[in-house]
Amino acid sequence: MAKNNIINEKSLEFLEKYLNNASPTGYEWEGQKIWMDYLKPYVDEFITDTYGTAVGVINPDAKYRVVIEGHSDEISWYVNYITEEGLLYVIRNGGSDHQIAPSKWVNIHTKNGIVKGVFGWPAIHTRNKAKEEPPKLDNIFIDIGAKNKEEVEKMGVHVGCVITYPDQFHILNKDKFVCRALDNRMGGFMIAEVARLLKENKKELPFGLYITNSVQEEIGLRGAEMITQTIKPNVAIVTDVCHDTTTPMINKKTEGETKIGDGPVVSYAPAVQNKLRERILETAEAHKIPFQRNASSRFTGTDTDAFAYSNGGVASALISLPLRYMHTTVETVHKDDVENVIRLIYETLLNIKDGETFSYFD
Repeated sequence: MAKNNIINEKSLEFLEKYLNNASPTGYEWEGQKIWMDYLKPYVDEFITDTYGTAVGVINPDAKYRVVIEGHSDEISWYVNYITEEGLLYVIRNGGSDHQIAPSKWVNIHTKNGIVKGVFGWPAIHTRNKAKEEPPKLDNIFIDIGAKNKEEVEKMGVHVGCVITYPDQFHILNKDKFVCRALDNRMGGFMIAEVARLLKENKKELPFGLYITNSVQEEIGLRGAEMITQTIKPNVAIVTDVCHDTTTPMINKKTEGETKIGDGPVVSYAPAVQNKLRERILETAEAHKIPFQRNASSRFTGTDTDAFAYSNGGVASALISLPLRYMHTTVETVHKDDVENVIRLIYETLLNIKDGETFSYFD
């Protein structure tokens, strides 16, 4: 399959709509509806579960089952405490970065709709230059323009309301995608594009394909943990993001070296089944798809771990999209990498045979 024009105008419109919609951990369903609506022409049926994971299925009657997976949730905040003066203190919902919060606009999600707010911060003139306080979880706060706690509550804001950033999709220098929540709505986008290309290219798979968009990854791989028990797959190919380590203040000796624009990143880790990983690498080489390698220690920190260690063991592998500025509102990926991850998953699926065990003992 040629690399050129994998991402077309319609798929780019979907990506922008999908990214601009908020899908905080535990509140993913509106994003899942957008994703399912786009995927509908390319699959035979959908599976959804109690917590909101969505799965598009091709060949649902096949006994041998292959998963391709991304996760749909984004990091966010919860309202944790409301002061008598009407200011809000927060706790994390996922790995939200306290250091980027000051001076950011926020959307507070209430039953009555969005309430706008800002993360306030004391002016530079008022701070002690000799002993400046950095932003920390216990000193960042949100101002919604209320004069007291009673007014906050009248606006529909209460403890437990979830808070997201409103930052929207941009293209930087023609080929860099920039937005909050590229981690990991890019994964959901890429697996949807694989399904579209299979349909448009009239490819018949000899197995059931489960295009899985899991919830609640950011708080411990929980959505994948649930849905893998429902699907009971034989193989799982997971896609998530990993760090571009070429920007300042990142130590390559600890983080390794991976770079946006240099191709998909294939992981080495105990949870990654070696024969399946080698199949992916052989596929990349055969189709001249550029790739990079990454080593994890005890775990990948992605849904790969949840699939691998489920159901008595599922042959699992991880193909990552290199990303700059993870868990900020300006996460950045390269369009070429996005298209090459799509190509690599697509070509690998065409290289898996019905009934393969990937056993080390065959």
